[in-house]
Amino acid sequence: MKKIRYITLALATALTINSCDFLDETPQGILSEEEAKAPSSIEGLVTAAYSSLGNDHYDKPFSLWPYGTIRSDDAYKGGGDENDIVNFHFYEISENIKTDFGEADGLWFQVFQAISRANSALSVLKQTEEKSFELKNTRMGEMYFLRGYFYFMLKQVFGNVPFVNEDTPIADYEKTPNNLPNDKQWALICDDFKKAYDLLPAIQSQVGRVNKIAAAAHLAKAYLYKAYRQDNANSNVLTSINAADLEEVVKYTQVVLNSSYDLEQDMACNFLPGAYENGKESIFAIQFSVDDGTMFGRLNFSDVLSLPMGLGCCDFHKPSQNLVNAFKTKNGLPDFESYDTDNYRIGEDAVDPRLYHTVALPGIPYKYNEELIYEENWNRNINTYGIYASLKENVDPSCDCFKNLSPFYGNSKNRIVIRYADVILMQAEALIELNRQNEALSLINQIRERAKNSTLFIPYAKNLQVSLYQDGVNCTWTQDFAREALRWERRLEMAMEGSRFFDLVRWGIVTDVMNDFFTTESKRRVYLANGKFDKNKDEYIPIPQQQIGFTNGLYEQNPGW
Repeated sequence: MKKIRYITLALATALTINSCDFLDETPQGILSEEEAKAPSSIEGLVTAAYSSLGNDHYDKPFSLWPYGTIRSDDAYKGGGDENDIVNFHFYEISENIKTDFGEADGLWFQVFQAISRANSALSVLKQTEEKSFELKNTRMGEMYFLRGYFYFMLKQVFGNVPFVNEDTPIADYEKTPNNLPNDKQWALICDDFKKAYDLLPAIQSQVGRVNKIAAAAHLAKAYLYKAYRQDNANSNVLTSINAADLEEVVKYTQVVLNSSYDLEQDMACNFLPGAYENGKESIFAIQFSVDDGTMFGRLNFSDVLSLPMGLGCCDFHKPSQNLVNAFKTKNGLPDFESYDTDNYRIGEDAVDPRLYHTVALPGIPYKYNEELIYEENWNRNINTYGIYASLKENVDPSCDCFKNLSPFYGNSKNRIVIRYADVILMQAEALIELNRQNEALSLINQIRERAKNSTLFIPYAKNLQVSLYQDGVNCTWTQDFAREALRWERRLEMAMEGSRFFDLVRWGIVTDVMNDFFTTESKRRVYLANGKFDKNKDEYIPIPQQQIGFTNGLYEQNPGW
C-alpha cells in the first residue's frame, strides 16, 4: 500500500503534528501540535475528508456505474464501440478481465486516499479535548461515517480489502493483510456506521453534512449485506442468511422511517437540480456546485460520460433493452414470466411510469422538456448499443447547472447516495427473509403507490399502469412470491443508480441472471455473445496487481484470479 502510505505521510506532515524538535526554527508549511488541534485546522482536516466524495474521475467513478450497473443486466457500457474504455467492456461481458487494469487500481487508490483523510482527521480529533472543540463528537461521527462509506464501496467492488484505522501506525499500512473473514469485514464497516450513529445529531445546520439518520440508513444497509453470508476464502458462494443481522436491518431502517424523511410525491423530484435538491427523500447526497470560484465548479465527474451525443459527449451507461422491457406491466403488475419475450413498444404497451424517469426514449421529451425531443440520432453507435440513454444523472441542458468542459459536458446536480425509497425496500427485504412477508406487503405497496403517482412531469406518457399487490386478489403473497416482488421492485426503483449488480451478488443469483442475460440479450446486441459469467470468480473484480506488488505480495488475490 505504498501509494497510500505516501499520501498519509504527506497529510501527517502538512496537516497534523510536527515532531521535529531538533530544528532551531519552526519550518514553514508545517503545523505545530497546538496548531493542528486548533478548531480551524481540525475543520480543514474534516473538510479534506468530505472533499474526497467528489475527487473521482470518469474512469474511476464513485457512482460505480461500471461495476454496479454495466456489469448487470440493466445497462450496456456504451461509448464509441467496445474499444472505447475497453476495460469497462471486459467488465461488462465478464471476460478478459486482468489483474492489472489501471481503472481498478485508480479506484482503489482514490478510495484509500479518502480513507486516509478520514483517519488523519480522527487521529487529531481523538487527541483533542471536547472543552476546546465543542464539535469534537459530531466531527468524529462524520469521519466514522465517511470511512465506513468508502470501505463499503471498496468491499462491494473488490470483496476482500485491508482495514486500517486512525490507530494504525503509518508504517503498518503496508503490513495490513486483506484476508479477514467476510463476516468480520462487514462487522468492521458496521462498527464505523454504529459509531457515527451514536455520535451524530439528528439534524445538522449545514446541508451536506451527514447526520444520525444517514448513519442509521447506512448501518442498516451494511447489516443487510452482512446478513448474506459468503464463503470468501475459497469461493463467493452464499452459505446462509443470518437472522440476527436482518433484525438489525429492521431496527435501523425503522429509525429512518420514523424520522422526518419521506418519499417525494413524484419520483422525478429526486433527479432534478436546483430547488429539488436535498429534498425530503434525500438522506445523504454528494453536494456539487457551480460559480464557486473554480474554473468549472465542483461538478459530478462520476457521470460525465453518460450524456447523449446529441447534446455533447459521450453516450456511455446505456439502459439495456432487458431493463426497458422489465418496466412493462400486465394488469398493472410486473410481468415476471414473459416481460422479455417482446420489446417494449413506446406508447403502446402498458408500462410503469418509472420508465420515463429512468430511460430517455426516442420521440419523448428529454428530462421533461417538451421542446427538447430525444431522437434516435442522438445515439453514438446504435448498431452496437441501441437507442436508449440514461436520465437520472443528467439534466436539461438549458439548466445553468449544465457546463461545457470541452469535449465533455458536466453538471452540478447533487448525486443522491441513499434515499428513503431505498430504506423502505431494505426493510421489506429483511422482513421477507425473516418470513414476515405480510409486514413487507405495505412497504412494497408504498413504493408502487408513489410510482403510480409519478406522472406530474410526464403528461405526454401513454398507457401508464401500476397496481398495488393485493393478497388473494391479484397475487398469492407467499414468501417466494414476496421475494420475487421485492427484487423486481428494487430493480425498477433503483435502476441505473449503480446497485443492481451488487444486489444480484448479495442474493446469490448473479451467475444465473447474467448468463441468461447474455444468452437472450445477445440476440439484440451481438457483442454480448462473448459474455460469460464464471461462478465463484466474477462476483468481485480482482485485487489490483499493482497493490499486491506495493505490499510485497501480502495481499491475497480473490478466488479464481
